[in-house]
Amino acid sequence: MANLNLPFSANQQQLALLRLVNWGLKIGLILFATDLFGLTTPPITLSYVLIIEACYVGFSYRFHRLSINNQGLLFLTLLLDTLFWATWLYFTGGATNAFVSLLLLPIAISAITLPRWAPWSLTALSTAVYSLMIINIPDHSVDDTANTAADMHAGHDMSQMTMDMPASPNMSHSMNMSMDMGSHYLGMWFNFVISALVLTITVGFIAKRIRQKNVELRYLREAQLRQEKILALGTASAQMAHQLATPLATLRLLVDEITDTAHNADQTELLAEMQQALNRCEITLSDLRSATESIREQKLQQQAVNKFVAQLSEQVGLLMPETLLSINTSPQAEVAILSADMSLLPALMALIQNGAQASEANQHAAKVDISIQLSQPQELTIIIRDYGAGIATHLLETLGSNMVKSPKGMGIAVLLSHTSFERLGGKLYLKAHSQGGTEAIVTLPVKTSHI
Repeated sequence: MANLNLPFSANQQQLALLRLVNWGLKIGLILFATDLFGLTTPPITLSYVLIIEACYVGFSYRFHRLSINNQGLLFLTLLLDTLFWATWLYFTGGATNAFVSLLLLPIAISAITLPRWAPWSLTALSTAVYSLMIINIPDHSVDDTANTAADMHAGHDMSQMTMDMPASPNMSHSMNMSMDMGSHYLGMWFNFVISALVLTITVGFIAKRIRQKNVELRYLREAQLRQEKILALGTASAQMAHQLATPLATLRLLVDEITDTAHNADQTELLAEMQQALNRCEITLSDLRSATESIREQKLQQQAVNKFVAQLSEQVGLLMPETLLSINTSPQAEVAILSADMSLLPALMALIQNGAQASEANQHAAKVDISIQLSQPQELTIIIRDYGAGIATHLLETLGSNMVKSPKGMGIAVLLSHTSFERLGGKLYLKAHSQGGTEAIVTLPVKTSHI
């Protein structure tokens, strides 16, 4: 039976081997166990069916990789397995065949590996096939069983029979035995239906729970790996920030000394640009220290969304003055209360910076639009849209979860932002905009204010 913990290709190879075993079982029962299990001698037609099934088994084993991640093809193969089993059972005794319960095998496999509609479909098909075999039981199959018991009873009482005594007691006993066998077959039919339903409902439910647990475990493993990467990046960033503090202070002193002695207008302009760059570096280092302390001490500050938006706009104007930022905040969102630490602002700044760079590369204008609204009463949605060339579809699925190699970088900024949002109870989604560019959708928990 398929293992939920194995890859889909490995499951398919197991099923192909299982089909080979089933085919060999059919051949072995016909050749060596027909009399032992009371099977009907099959006609020549079954030989042709077994040849066709042999070709199918060989094809499914040779090309089992074609059905990787293809549930429709897997269901089709299980459907063919059911039909081949039904054909073999029909030609070797029908409902009287002792191996009729093997029709449950494809149902069990589909209940484990496929969605709920698949086992229900195979259950309906198997039940219909078994019902037809019950209806089409030859009369001699029942009569032979009844007559055997009747003959034994008649032989036992033969010495006591007289010529003028009718055989009605034996005939009545034979009819009773026939009725008993009919009830027996009906009970077998009910047993088959109940077994199929148990497999479809119970096994399918258990398999669904196992798949859900596997998804949760995989998510936890990915989250743990991501946290390890973030920890390594955070450690390296803290060390670099500490190492940069002294050179920046030295540069600040040198620039101040040069500014005092410079009288050329060009030099003054260059020194002003250097001062601006140094100010940005110092502010970034200060924010990094504050964010690190806030995260370490787990300090959450409650702040109204409108005040946070004003602080975000001020930071963008100070650190990215060339960015054309448009912020649209709904009235309901403005009065919401946001609980966050110092890492939220840098996380949003990183997304805005990425959007500004993408817009400038595509339209030669660092334009970014931000929309802030309440998507739910306790959830704030921040949509950051750029006007860049967009991101490849395969990168949209992995950015924010892992470091991705691309011509523009490794996605470290998005990864760090995603981690910050998750720690605050939020999420980050990336999707392509219908009119071009990319949307970064951030959701964060908030408290609504009624003041």
